[in-house]
Amino acid sequence: MTAPPRQLPLPFRHEPDYHHAAFLEDASNAAALAWLGNTAAWPAGRLAVWGEAGCGKTHLLHRWAGEQSGLYVSGAALRAWPDPLGPGAGGVAIDDADQAAEEPLLHLLNDCAEAGRPALLAAVTPPARWPIRLPDLASRLRAVTAVRIGPAEDALLRALLLRLLRERQLAVPEAVQEWLLRHLPRTPQAVREAAARLDRLALATGARVTRATALGVIESLAEDTGLHGDEINAHREVAPSLAGMPLL
Repeated sequence: MTAPPRQLPLPFRHEPDYHHAAFLEDASNAAALAWLGNTAAWPAGRLAVWGEAGCGKTHLLHRWAGEQSGLYVSGAALRAWPDPLGPGAGGVAIDDADQAAEEPLLHLLNDCAEAGRPALLAAVTPPARWPIRLPDLASRLRAVTAVRIGPAEDALLRALLLRLLRERQLAVPEAVQEWLLRHLPRTPQAVREAAARLDRLALATGARVTRATALGVIESLAEDTGLHGDEINAHREVAPSLAGMPLL
């Protein structure tokens, strides 16, 4: 009797939830939310939101563009901007704006100003720090008001992990979640990457997520991302701390 064929997991692309209610509000992003809620107060109709990777900038830009009936643009894809925007109320949100080609970005900012449309930029660093060659663009960016999304607090990281697991329909015991949060770098990006890796492992193996699975994720993150300092020390202390404990 032949064995049944092995079922291979189908690839599934996780689509982030950019709805208004899905954004996790916290003291770290309160200033950015206040500015985004008062577009009329932006000097020259421009604002930049900056902060570490994974802190919610993309979500805020999608949310703001939706409220504005505006346009969301990826800076990395902004390689040409041939058509004027024309007058209108909708603003333009430019994500990863520091990755945009300089001339198209300059044309887009000028078009927004001429059409009376607000422009919202996002990047990891404020515009004044970007290595810009074009003098006109550099001067415009230096004048942009920049608001930072600060480091996430523990409550936000915990809520973010829970939301990401729910979006993936991934059942992870609360004790394993807490263990992960204690040993991961305290950044939203680390939490996002851990959730994605847990999902891939669970899909590939068909097994439930355990503390042993979480340990594998910590180890792979340490190898792939080059954790250092307190983060790598915490990682190295994981295995001894599990000695004699059941990997449930």
